[in-house]
Amino acid sequence: MVAIGLALAGCGRAWNDPYPASENAANILYAGFTERPKHLDPVQSYSEDEAEFNAQIYEPPLQYHYLKRPYTLVPLTARAMPEPYFLDAGGNRVGADAPELAFSVYEIRIRPGILYQPHPAFARDGAGRLRYERLDAQALRDVHELRDFAYTGTRELVAADYVYQIKRLAHPRLHSPIFGLMSEYVVGLKELAAALRQADEKLRAAGRPKAWLDLDAFPLAGVELVDRHTYRIRIRGRYAQFAYWLAMSFFAPVPPEADRFYGQPGMAEKNLTLDWYPVGTGPYMLTRNDPNARIVLERNPNYRDERYPAEGEPQDAAAGLLADAGRRIPFIDKAVFSREKEAIPYWNKFLQGYYDSSGISSDSFDQAVQVGAGGESTISPEMAQQGIRLETTVATAVRYLAFNWLDPVVGGADERSRKLRRAIGIAIDWEEFISIFANGRGIAAQGPIPPGIFGHREGQAGLDSTIYDWAPGGPRRKDIAEARRLLVQAGYPDGRDARSGVPLVLYLDTTDRGPGDKSRFDWFRKQFAKLGIQLEVRGTDYNRFQEKVRKGAAQIFVWGWNADYPDPENFLFLFQSTQSRARFQGENAANYSNPEFDRLFERMKNLPNGAERQALIDRMVAILHEDAPWSFGYFPKDFGLLHAWMANVKPNQMARNRLKYQRIDAQLRARRRAEWNLPLWWPLAGLALLVAAPAIPAALSYRRRERRRASAGA
Repeated sequence: MVAIGLALAGCGRAWNDPYPASENAANILYAGFTERPKHLDPVQSYSEDEAEFNAQIYEPPLQYHYLKRPYTLVPLTARAMPEPYFLDAGGNRVGADAPELAFSVYEIRIRPGILYQPHPAFARDGAGRLRYERLDAQALRDVHELRDFAYTGTRELVAADYVYQIKRLAHPRLHSPIFGLMSEYVVGLKELAAALRQADEKLRAAGRPKAWLDLDAFPLAGVELVDRHTYRIRIRGRYAQFAYWLAMSFFAPVPPEADRFYGQPGMAEKNLTLDWYPVGTGPYMLTRNDPNARIVLERNPNYRDERYPAEGEPQDAAAGLLADAGRRIPFIDKAVFSREKEAIPYWNKFLQGYYDSSGISSDSFDQAVQVGAGGESTISPEMAQQGIRLETTVATAVRYLAFNWLDPVVGGADERSRKLRRAIGIAIDWEEFISIFANGRGIAAQGPIPPGIFGHREGQAGLDSTIYDWAPGGPRRKDIAEARRLLVQAGYPDGRDARSGVPLVLYLDTTDRGPGDKSRFDWFRKQFAKLGIQLEVRGTDYNRFQEKVRKGAAQIFVWGWNADYPDPENFLFLFQSTQSRARFQGENAANYSNPEFDRLFERMKNLPNGAERQALIDRMVAILHEDAPWSFGYFPKDFGLLHAWMANVKPNQMARNRLKYQRIDAQLRARRRAEWNLPLWWPLAGLALLVAAPAIPAALSYRRRERRRASAGA
C-alpha cells in the first residue's frame, strides 16, 4: 500500500483532482452550474442560467460595453449603432417629435467576413451540395452526437440570417416568450404568426406534424432585406428601448441551413436540435452537452479579429482591467461547466482550486465575508490568505413590498390609505431585513431605480423624505413615533379603527414554502406590531398565489423585478396604469394608478438620457414617494469570489458574453492546486499499521518457537 501511495505521488497530481491529467496546466476555465438549461434555442431562451452559455455562442447585432458604466450599447456584429428614422402612415419621413409619426425604422448593417463555427449543417460535397440535407433513419443509425458527423463546414454571416430569426419569433411550435410584446411593435409579425399557424395545421392534417416549415417562403412586412449585409426593421410608433432588444439573443442570427438540418426526421429524438446544439458566430461553440453532468464550450476556430476594450471607468486601470487593452480576444481556449446539485461540494471544490470562481451561499457567507459596522463587506482573512478576492455589484433589480391599489383598506389615492401605507413604510426596517435575511447583500432602496441605471439619484438628492431623514452618516429611517402619528391621522390609533374600535388586521399573501420561512414571516409580523397592526400571513402554493396577484385579490405581498435592459423606463413602467396586472395582465403588480404619473411617463420614456429626462424622472419618483404604492425594499447585491489566477473580471449585470474578455494564469493555478491538495500520508501509515497489527503476535510467537528449537538442538 505504501508502494502504491509512492507511485501515485510520483504522478505529480493531487489524488482528488476531478479533471484529466492532460488538463493540469491547460488554458481552460472551470465553473459549475446548478440548474440544467432548458432552452439553448435563442428564440425561446430567456433565463440567466441559459444565457451563461448562449451569450458565448450567439451574436446579436449589438452588445453592452464590458467596462463602461452606466451600461452602454455598442456594436457587436453591426458596423455602427443603428439610428432610427421615422415615417408617417404614408411612408414619408417625419421628425422624431412629429404628431403624425406612425413608424420607426432601424437599418442595421452587418460587418462582412464574419464566419459561423464549423458545423455539419454547412458541410458540402464536391459538387457544392449540402451533404446532410436529406437524411433518413438509416443515415442517422450510428449518429448520437453532433461530433458523429464526419464533415463540417462554414459560411459567411449575412443579413438574411437575422431576418430568418425574427420570423422564428412567430413560429407556432417554438412559443417565444417575447412574441406577445414584439407582435405589438414589429409590423406584420401577428400576420406572419397567423400564416404559419395555418401552414402548420395543414401539415398536421396531412399527417406530417413535425415536417419542417420553410420560413423563407413566408413574407414579414416589417422586416426588409436591403442587401447581403443590410436589413431593416419597421416598428409601430416610437419605441426608444427597442435598441436594447437588439442586444439579446432573440435577435441573434439563425442560419436557415441549421434550421433545416435539425428539422429532418429523427433528429429531435436524438436531441439533435438548436435547443441542444446551438449554431453561432460567437467566440465559443458548444462541443459537449450533458446537462446532468458537464457542458463544454471550446474556442470557435473561425472567430474573427476582435480586441479587448481600451477604455472603461476611471478606476479600471488601477484595478488592472485595462492591462490587456487592444489584445485579441478570446483569451481562454475552453470552458468546462460541471453540474453541482448541492452547494457544499461546489464550495469545497472552489476552495481546492478546482473551480475558478464561486458565488456565496448562506452556509459559506461567514467563512468568506466580513461585514463591517457600516455595512461594508470585505473578504475574510482566511480567503485573502489564499489569494481569493471578493467582487460585488448592485444588481439591476429591486425587491419590494406591494400594496394592492384595488384593496379597500391599503389601496387607493385617498389620504387615509396613503398615510397608512407611509406609516407601514416607516415601520418596516429594511436595513434590518437585509442584515438578517440577505447577509448584508443589499442596499435599502429610496425609489424603484437601482444604481447604475440612468435616473438613479445618489445621496440626499435621491432621499425618500417621507420615510427617511438625512443625517451626517446618510439616510436614517424616521422614528417610529412619526409612523404612529401618521397612523392616527389615517384613523387607526394604536392599530384600531377610530370609529369602530376594531383592531386593524392586514394580510400578507405569499407562497407557502414550508417551515424555513417561518422566521421571515415572524419578522414581518413584528414590523407591523410596532404600530399595533395585526398581520396575518396567507400562504398558498405558487400557482394559487400567482392567480391571486393576477386577479388583484392579494392585499400585501413581497415582489421583485429584474431588469430586461438598463433603462429607467424598464422600472418606471411597473407603475403605469395600462400595465395593471388585474386589469390588463401587465407588470404593474400593485395595480397602481395615477394620471399625472402616466402623463409624465409618456413624455419620459422616449427621451434620450439628459437633463430633461432626469427632471421628469425626479418628478415621477416624488409622486411615488407621496403615494407609496410600494414599501421600497432593497436593491440586491451580487457577491462573487475569484481566485488569484483570474484576470479581467468585472461584474456586469447586462453583458452576458463575459467569457471572451476573461483570462487565466493556468500555471499559477496548477501550482496552487498542488499546494492546497497535498496527499495526507498518515491515513496510509495508520492503515498499514492496522493491517500489520494482527501479524505482530504471530511473528513474535514464531520467533520464540524458533529460539526454543535452537536451544534444544544445542
